[in-house]
Amino acid sequence: MATPNDVAAWMMGEVTASGVLHQDDAAAQIEAKFGDEFVPLNDNGNMSIRPDVLKEFRKQSGDDVVWERGERLWRKRESFDQPGRLQD
Repeated sequence: MATPNDVAAWMMGEVTASGVLHQDDAAAQIEAKFGDEFVPLNDNGNMSIRPDVLKEFRKQSGDDVVWERGERLWRKRESFDQPGRLQD
């Protein structure tokens, strides 16, 4: 049975391989690969990624990955990025 660590490791592999991971794509692929227990529906009826998975992903990715809120994706940190995980 998969764990949040397994899902986060997959997410990290996707960001490492392609440079980006879109939230919607990630949720759909997590459901297909690991099961719907990792992607509950949010208040708007959309799939979300469980908080424990995101917490583990944050640990694994450290400062190497940033979240672009407007694009709803994670990507590798670039030299022009501001400090912190959240980028607009």
